[in-house]
Amino acid sequence: MVSGWLAIFIAGCATDSPRQVSLPIVPDSVKVPETEVLSFAANAQGFQIYECRAGKDGQYEWVFNAPEADLFDGRGRKIGRHYGGPTWEANDGSKVVGEVKGREPSTDTNAIPWLLLGSTKHEGNGVFSGVSSIQRLATVGGKAPAGGCEASSAGKELRVPYTAVYYFYVPKP
Repeated sequence: MVSGWLAIFIAGCATDSPRQVSLPIVPDSVKVPETEVLSFAANAQGFQIYECRAGKDGQYEWVFNAPEADLFDGRGRKIGRHYGGPTWEANDGSKVVGEVKGREPSTDTNAIPWLLLGSTKHEGNGVFSGVSSIQRLATVGGKAPAGGCEASSAGKELRVPYTAVYYFYVPKP
């Protein structure tokens, strides 16, 4: 089921007329600081990549390795990509790297969690140049399976499809 704010976001981006993207309603654990404003949002489609490894307790488990996703605007045009770091790179060459500041279980129990990330590094001059916070919301899929990782699978890579909406924030002027 699509939540109300996501439906507004999708409807607002499906048209050619410029509209303000609605602020998502989220739990406190993934809220951005009040000193920031929403700059834009992007739909992501790709994979969460895991590797089968032995844990500290000797049990084998799927360990997160990196994301790999394309980023799209509300009309479905590719505007960039998301990959390990975690890094978001726009078609204009600008990049932002983030680190996790907050986490909340997804409203979909079969999906990866929602995240709040703070920027740690920027490169280039463009859409990601001034990004200070990033939210990963409305996640679908991406969770590693509970089983299938054992000694005979050590080193095996698993690519789990996922989608999400990333919200990018900048400091208030």
